[in-house]
Amino acid sequence: MNRLVILASDGLPVGAILAIVFGVIAFIVLAILIGNIKIVKQTEEYIIERLGKYRKTWTTGFHVLIPFAERIASKVSKKEQIGDFLPQAVITKDNVTMQIDTVVFYYVTDSKLFTYGVTDPTSALEKLTATTLRNIIGELDLDTTLTSRDTINAKMKEILDDATDPWGIKVTRVEVKNILPPKDIREAMERQMRAEREKREKILLAEGQKQSEILIAEGQKESAILTAEAEKVSAIKRAEGQAESILKIKQAEADAIRLINEAQPSKQVLQLESLKTLEKVADGKATKIIVPSEIQNLASLKDIINSDK
Repeated sequence: MNRLVILASDGLPVGAILAIVFGVIAFIVLAILIGNIKIVKQTEEYIIERLGKYRKTWTTGFHVLIPFAERIASKVSKKEQIGDFLPQAVITKDNVTMQIDTVVFYYVTDSKLFTYGVTDPTSALEKLTATTLRNIIGELDLDTTLTSRDTINAKMKEILDDATDPWGIKVTRVEVKNILPPKDIREAMERQMRAEREKREKILLAEGQKQSEILIAEGQKESAILTAEAEKVSAIKRAEGQAESILKIKQAEADAIRLINEAQPSKQVLQLESLKTLEKVADGKATKIIVPSEIQNLASLKDIINSDK
């Protein structure tokens, strides 16, 4: 009021001064109202408190806060989230210490529970994942741990999903990203795998050599069979040719004899033919000739020959 009196004393009318004051107040009120207008996105929910107490959960759309009485306690994302936590040191049933890295996929089902159920949901989920992993691995030996990722994933998902229900969290998937045994065990495993690979290589080479020898033997067998078949056919053909040749020779001899019989040669002609045969047999090489009794009388035979000439 004193301020207005001072302004009035300076020459400003009281009405103008009041108009300025009301304008400033209206601007402040408008600014406050605009500042309390909120638009919630599709993938978010807002938790509203009134005078420190939970009031409601805002979903997608246009909303206005009551100034000085209500506030946004938290903004909760409804998207599926990924918890990629640090590797955890675990001990197997056979007392082997290893590092296991896990990834948890989850989303918020109840924004109110997510806000008030636990102080830090992400940190709580990480700690729960670590303790659950230790409990599960503690019941398995090293070899089972290395070969049972699917079993570990399924058990962890079931346990985490049940445990996080009071926090408004739904665990959709758990993956063991990496299993890192101690260095000496890794080296032993590498030596074992190398030995297994060398063993498989030798087995494959032996199998290949065996198959090669079998194929070669089968080829030789087939070749021998074909060769024997060819020799058999060739021998049959040669025998048939010889038989046919002998048959033709005998046929020719029979024909010759038949022709001679049909000609009815004289005794002298037969003796002459016998003499020619003897000459062919001797052929200038024989040193001893056996003369048949039928042609012993060479003188009479010469007379026959001369008479024919």
